[in-house]
Parts: sequence; structure tokens; C-alpha cells
Amino acid sequence: MNSSLIITSTSFYLLKQPNEFFSLNQASPPGFSYIAKPRPSRRGSGLAVIHKETYLIKELTLPLVISSFEFIAFKAPSATTVILIYRPPKPNPSFLSDLTELLTLASTLSPRLLLLGDFNIHMDSPTCKLSFEFTTLLENFSLAQHVTFPTHDKGHILDLVCSINLPVLDLRPCPFPLSDHNLLRFSILSPISRPRPLREITFRHLKSIDPHHLSDLLSSTLPLDSTLISPDELTNHLNATLYSSLNTLAPLKTKTVSFNTSSPWFTPALRKLKQTGRQLERLFKKTSLTVHHQAYKLHLTAYKDALIAAKSAYLSAIFSDPCQNPRTLFSTVSNLLKPRTSTLSTSTPDLCNSFLQFFADKITAINHSLFPVHNPPAHSMASPLPISLDLPTPPPHCRLTHFDLITPPALSKLIGSSKPTTCSLDPLPTPLLKSCLPVLCPYLTKLFNSSLSHGTVPSAFKSAAVTPTLKKPGLDPSSLSNYRPISNLSFLSKTLERIVTTQLQSHLHADNLFESLQSGFRPLQSTETALLKVLNDLLISADSGSLNFLILLDLSAAFDTVNHTILLTRLSNLGIEGTALSWLHSYLSDRSHFISLHNHTSATATVIQGVPQGSVLGPLGQLLRHFSMDFHCYADDTQIYLSTKSPHIESCLSSLTLWMQNNFLKLNSNKTELLLIGSKSTLSKLANPPTLTIDGTTVSPSPQARNLGVIFDSTLSLEPHIRHTVKTSFYHLRNIAKIKSSLTPHAAERLIHAFISSRLDYCNSLLAGISTTSINRLQLVQNAAARLLTHTKAWHHIIPVLKNLHWLPISHRIHYKLLVLTYKALHHMAPPYLSDLLSLYQPPGPSDPPQLVSSPPTHQNSPR
Repeated sequence: MNSSLIITSTSFYLLKQPNEFFSLNQASPPGFSYIAKPRPSRRGSGLAVIHKETYLIKELTLPLVISSFEFIAFKAPSATTVILIYRPPKPNPSFLSDLTELLTLASTLSPRLLLLGDFNIHMDSPTCKLSFEFTTLLENFSLAQHVTFPTHDKGHILDLVCSINLPVLDLRPCPFPLSDHNLLRFSILSPISRPRPLREITFRHLKSIDPHHLSDLLSSTLPLDSTLISPDELTNHLNATLYSSLNTLAPLKTKTVSFNTSSPWFTPALRKLKQTGRQLERLFKKTSLTVHHQAYKLHLTAYKDALIAAKSAYLSAIFSDPCQNPRTLFSTVSNLLKPRTSTLSTSTPDLCNSFLQFFADKITAINHSLFPVHNPPAHSMASPLPISLDLPTPPPHCRLTHFDLITPPALSKLIGSSKPTTCSLDPLPTPLLKSCLPVLCPYLTKLFNSSLSHGTVPSAFKSAAVTPTLKKPGLDPSSLSNYRPISNLSFLSKTLERIVTTQLQSHLHADNLFESLQSGFRPLQSTETALLKVLNDLLISADSGSLNFLILLDLSAAFDTVNHTILLTRLSNLGIEGTALSWLHSYLSDRSHFISLHNHTSATATVIQGVPQGSVLGPLGQLLRHFSMDFHCYADDTQIYLSTKSPHIESCLSSLTLWMQNNFLKLNSNKTELLLIGSKSTLSKLANPPTLTIDGTTVSPSPQARNLGVIFDSTLSLEPHIRHTVKTSFYHLRNIAKIKSSLTPHAAERLIHAFISSRLDYCNSLLAGISTTSINRLQLVQNAAARLLTHTKAWHHIIPVLKNLHWLPISHRIHYKLLVLTYKALHHMAPPYLSDLLSLYQPPGPSDPPQLVSSPPTHQNSPR
């Protein structure tokens, strides 16, 4: 079967940076992917291979160091190795020896080899010594050279196609007006398993639904005076009514379609221009007249300009729309500027079942590693625990016996402020449900209040559709271990959870039952407040001359290993009882989930442990307080910091490991990181840096580590974090510059704030006190962003530009952030762990109220 690849060696404008993908994304049509290698010696150009995504192309990494030419090697279908080469025109005496080494290795990889590219050798010249030696080399490896016609506009044969055991068919040159080289077109015989060209899809015409018509239909089928009382009866009737109404107004339709995808900006007018270009091309090939060639070239230029204009109009419409969903905005930018990630090309029920079994086996393995002898049954909430939790007695005044019922206005406000997310479990798309809220609100109020008063959760709300998602871009999509399970719940079930969560938080906050150093999913707290507390404690300790251990713990599948019995016991010890505890017991029991992937689903499995994604993990502070260790948590990210003056460090960590084991938390010692933090003088005295042994694994100190998005180093200078911020910001700034011509000023500013300002402002309160040199490096990023947005030249002063944009300079932004956090800490709008760090200055006059914050004493040992 004939197959073809689009291959080029020098026509793509690839920058020196390895992570810039804009040009290749623009050159690759929908349904195509690429592998690329930028030219390392200078700015611009490089090697690239563009291929259909359905072709199994795998780049090869060969253990060779070659300087005389550039190459890309990849594995094509049917055991074929392809090597694309670009040799610079400048003579290099090592070219033939380098090529010999490459071909020697390539000949061992597969029986068929295709060697092609721009060799810059005058193969047509009989007096060329390099041509003779190169031809001899090809003959030694049994490589047949197929090009016999000029490939350059000066009449020379420079571009070659060579092969072993691989027929090359229909090789011919094609004029390419944008280059001085001809385009070589050819076919090779290689069996390729092509997907079926036609596919059957199921869809609904949701846009044809009139919300008023849907509201009238629902009002006649959801009577409030019905005899339905139980949460399950109310939920089942609601789901059946919503689904029936949806089928009435937009029934499911099945259609067989062919997926010849095109770019979203490819308009009918562009299609006509393309057809005209094909006609002119055929006319020129038929007549070979100069006038027809000139008309074809002029049309290509006009077609290129029309393509640019169409893309600009399409992107401007997306980026300039103030009502546009931010997810659509950033998704569009990602498609333009980021590499195209590989995904599972096909999905079947068997694959879904494989994912389901893999995730279940992973949790089983974790449980077995925690309790190798006795693996406790996690599904039995009534069974006694095999371990002692050492839980405190609940305070007598802290009680939550029931959840308050919700009123229709409060429910309407809650649903109206929720994101209109929809999953496969929703009987009606969430935007349509919200459009009919005046009709549905009374019935939903009755349903939710029935659940709260009975202390039970409807069975339909206990199911989750799990979508496997790659953990990081670039991972092998064929390996199940590279995926994490993301649970999707129905919109109404999440609404009921929000009602309960609000009351739980009020109870915990009013009675001061929150773990004071758990910052995840809590109002007035964030990663910045958590890191500010940690940084402050470490700076004070380092200022006193101590060496500190900062231990960043890693938990394996923390949300999926939560033991329901332990969680309910802890909730009971927080004063939650009666129907409130019964509701939470019902929420955790009899849950199920299934894998949903590309319109295919797996079998349904019972969830015997774990909580849905987004729940807050149980507090970790009891054992840690017992051993007088400082720690901080953000959801399941836990960090501990200890001074070398603290006794029994490793015994405390061993007890921590045992506590986590008893609470069904698997500590991943291999991914736990250790930082030694102190002043430069303290660190310089360390002849042999100490190590820690955690759960039988020796953890050696690292020079730096990422902590909730901020890179900490041993002296807390945050220099690695600043370098990373500057590098990442300039990378995104260059990408935004590429598409800025398609953006309105407002849209460009939105992108700059999203990709640049957000990075400069993230946890910038931690940068207080760093060197002026570091601040200036961050200021360069902001200056470059302002110049790009306003088209300001480099020699113009930047301060007036920043004032016109109302952008505070970096040093002022840091100072402003500190003032805001201080104000919040003084007015009970910040976590207590920050408010407790401040003390008001007491003036000498007894009648003068304190207005200033006192400054704590410091020593000369501070790393700042």
C-alpha cells in the first residue's frame, strides 16, 4: 500500500530554543503530528518530519556524537528506518567518517533503510571528489541513490533519496516558489494499517432547544405535591423526567461521517482559492509556459496572504470576546504554542476494563505494602480497626447533629454561581438546567432537603465516571501507569456536596477544630500563605545559627487510600453526630465508579476506600504536635521542618511513618525530598552533609526542591526560582509575540496577564528582602511584556509606559502584596498562623492607641 510522508530539512523556521512549537503547529494540518530538531549552530531552520497521526512513527535516539551534519532518525511502519540529513555547504573532513558510523549503526536496526535529505554535494559533477567518495560509500552499504534530475534552481543535484530493500516509486521534482530547492515527491511500498475512513457518531442538536419550551415541559412533569418523599425516589423521578424531556426536544441521532478534519479558520472562500491554485498548477504542468508559471506563483502569494488574514480573523474573534470562556482561550493558545501530545488513538471496552483493573490493583498493592501480614478489610465500616488511632475525646460544646435545610433563594444563588460543568452522568446538560432554574428550583430544594433531613445520599449521586488522564505531557500513552484517575460527578451531586461542605466548614471554623497548619481548600488560605509561614520559620531558625531539615513528603494515591472507618471516626471526634454523621456515612458507603473513555465505558466497580477527588484529607497534625515538629499541609502535600537542635529526629520520622501506615497513607520514600537550610556560614561548616533514613530509605539532601510551585534552595535566596520564572516568562512572551498580530490590544493584555503577570505575582511576598539584582531580572520580564503590548522601542524609557498601563513595578508589587497580607492579618482576614506572627508596637504614651507593627530583632546570620 502506498504511503507518503511530508519531509523537509531546512524550510521550517525553528528557533534555537528546543521548546518552541509555533511554526510547526502552524505548518501541521489537523490530523498530523511531527518530530523536529532545531539547528543548534545558529538561529533559524532545522530538521522536521510531518506525518499523519495514524502512522506509527517513533523517533530514534542514537548514541552518536556527530558534528559534520544534522540528522533525525525515526522508525517507520513495517520495520523501516528513515534518516533525514542536512549537511552544511562548508567542507568538513569528518563528514564521510561520521556518515559511515551512522550507517553502520542504522543498518543493524532494521532490514529496510531510507536515507534522504539535503547533502549539498554536487552529485551531477563528475570532477567532484566528494561526490565520488560519497557514491562509493553508498555502494559499500548497498544503498541505491534514486535522484537523477536537478533539485536546485542552479541545475545541481543536491537533494538525495537513497534506500536499501525499499522500492522508491514515482520520484519527481515539484517547483516550490518559496525555496531555491525543488520539492521531491515519491512513494514507498509499505503496509500500513489504516483506520476505517468512516465512523458512526451519536449526537443531539442541543442548540435547537428553546429554554422556554423546555421550562414549560418540565413544569408539567415535576409536580411538587407528589407523594414522592425519599431522596432516591425524588432523584430517580427527576433524572427520568430530565432525560425524557431532553429526548423529546433533542433526540439522539446516529450518523456515519468521514473525519477529514480541517482547520477551524479554513473558510469556503479559502477552499475556492485552493481549488483555483490546483487548476493553475495543472495548467502550468501541462503547458510549461512562463506566463502560467508566473500566474501560479502570484496566486500562491495571494493564497498565503488570505490564509494569514483568515487565521488572524479567527484568533482575534476568540481572544477579543469578553464573554469567551477562559478555558477556550487558553486551550486555543495551547494548541498554537505547545507540542501536540500523543493520546490513545483507539478506545474499546476492553481498554476501559484494563484501566479499571489497573487502578484497583494499584490500591491493593499499596494496602498490602502497608499491612503485608494482615490486610484490613476497607469495605467494612462497622468492623473494628486493627490499629490504635490515639484520637482525642471530642469537646462537649462542639456538636453538629444535623445539617440545616436550604431555602430556594439560597439554592438558586448557589447553582447560579457554580461552573456549568457537565459530565456523562448528568441527565440534562448543565447550561440547560441552569436556564430552567426558576422551574426546577422548588423541586431541587425538596430533593436536597429530603437528603439532609433523612441523613442519606441518593444512590444516583454515588456514582463517578473516571477519566484516565496523562500525568505529564510527553509520557508514553500506551503505558497505563502514566495515567491518573480523574473522577467526574454529576452536577447535582456536587451541588448537594457544596451545601454540606459549607456547613461543615462553619462548624469546624466556629469551634476552632480545623488543623491550624492545613491550608488546602480553606477560605482566606492559599499556597502563598502556607509558604510564607514556612519561609518565615526557616529564616528565623537560620538567623539563630541553626541548621534546618526541610522534608517534603510524597504520598502515593493519597485520596484513593483514605479508610472510610478512620475518616468517620475522626469526624465523630470532631463533634459530628446524629443525622449529620449518618449523611456522611451514607455519602461514603456503597459508592461505585466506572472508566469512561472516548464514548466507551467499563464495567462498574464498587469503591471500598478513598474519597472523590477534591476532598480534603484528614488532619495530619496530632502525631506531629506530639513530637513538637513544625509542619505544614496543603491538601495532601505535607512538609516538615526541624532544627538540628531537636532531639530524636529520626525517631520522630519513624513514628510519622507508623502513623501514616495506621491511617492507610503510603509514604513514598523514593520521592521524598530533603533540603538542608541555613546561613552560608552554617552550611560551609558541613564537611559531610547529614542524611535521613525514612521507612528504610536513605534520603540525601538536594540543592533545591520545588515546594508548592516555588523552588526552595539551601540558603533561601530563591535564586533558582527566579531563574526559572524569568526563563519560563520569556518563553511564553516569545510565543505571545508570534501571535500578537492576530490579537486586539485587550486580548494581548489578557494573555500577558495570564501567562506572564501571573508568574511574576505568584507567591511574590516570599521575595521580600532578596537582592536588587534579582529584582531587576524580574523587572526585565515585565518591561519586555510592556514593550510588546505597547510596541515601545527598546530605547524609550519604560516608566511612563508602566504608568499608562497601571502596572506597578516588581519591587512595588512585592511591597504592595506584603501590605495587603499584613492588613488582612491584622483584621482577621488571614490564617491565624500569619496573624500570630504580628505584634503591635506599644507607644510610650498610655493614652496613644497602638497603630504600628513592631519589628522583631534579627541577627547577622540571616540568609537574606
